[in-house]
Amino acid sequence: MTARHLGRYFKTDGNNLERAYKHHLSGFEGWDQKEHAQDWILLAENFGEKMSIDETMLCDDLVTIFSNKAGKGRHGTLAAAIVGTAVEDVLKILLQVPEEIRRRVKEVTMDFSDSMYSIIRQAFPWATIVIDCFHLMKLCGDGLGEMRMKLKRAAVAEVKRQEREFKKKQSANAKARKKYADTHKPKRSKNGKRLGRPPKRKNQRFTPPKIEIVVNGKKVTETKVELLTHVRYPLMKSRDKWTERQKQEMEVLFKLEPKMELAYNLVHRLRCIFKSKITPEEAKPKLDEWCKDVGKSLIRELISVRDTIRQKETEILNYFTGRSTNASAESLNSKIKGFRAQLRGVHDLPFFMYRLMMIFG
Repeated sequence: MTARHLGRYFKTDGNNLERAYKHHLSGFEGWDQKEHAQDWILLAENFGEKMSIDETMLCDDLVTIFSNKAGKGRHGTLAAAIVGTAVEDVLKILLQVPEEIRRRVKEVTMDFSDSMYSIIRQAFPWATIVIDCFHLMKLCGDGLGEMRMKLKRAAVAEVKRQEREFKKKQSANAKARKKYADTHKPKRSKNGKRLGRPPKRKNQRFTPPKIEIVVNGKKVTETKVELLTHVRYPLMKSRDKWTERQKQEMEVLFKLEPKMELAYNLVHRLRCIFKSKITPEEAKPKLDEWCKDVGKSLIRELISVRDTIRQKETEILNYFTGRSTNASAESLNSKIKGFRAQLRGVHDLPFFMYRLMMIFG
């Protein structure tokens, strides 16, 4: 609830109420970090063993958020919020924390950002870096989505080509009918009625070819474009989570596009590797085998994922030690975005930082 909402309820000026809260009731004026809150805030007491680093958008700028997993999205979670993602700017703030406090950090979870990796390596060289498997599976999902969209664009182009050919044929038939009508006058009866068969309908409508799918004993027809639209979400799920209709649609898709089935099976294999409770030593040969199979498949969209795994293999394998994820950082980001949306944007960044510190600091 904002000050304006309270102003409407108590029938007073919401702007005056907001200013009174900010300058007299909130404690913002006596805050020790007010001078630099426009650029950064730092809460060294919230540094802990397991930390997360991520970025979010505030006031037209990306803000680097350093958070403590032990806080579980409540008080004690936020450790630092620094405007910008440049390595030099973020390091300048984090290195203000004494090394004995920074030594508390044993593990940092992050995404594939190279700048975040460089920040952690320099600020916490002793810490174990873990890359969240969620971001890796998201890359795979993006690859499957790219393949689907490529097939959909090709299907749309094919329908347009068929429609052009149909219209061209219709135009040729119309010209032939007109020529015949000009050279052959129809025979008529004594009453003046036209003899012979009635003329065919000339304005026939183009209908693209449709695929027949049987769902629970009922026949359903849809075009290939519609099929590729419907399989968007089933491609991101395991087979056991498909509905009956999704099973039939995916079966038809895999028959039409075997390469899509191969890509889906490879992504599902990688998902199963991350779900299995194994050690990094056991996971390494499985990931190596998966990378080899992706190379043999020649699927460009998954080859980029394979290259990412090989580049960040150590950090990805660290996931299997404690199965740490970046879910806490993503959760904190979503709460901050919700808070920002409730205020209809960030108009006063220092005061917004102060309120973040009061809630999550």
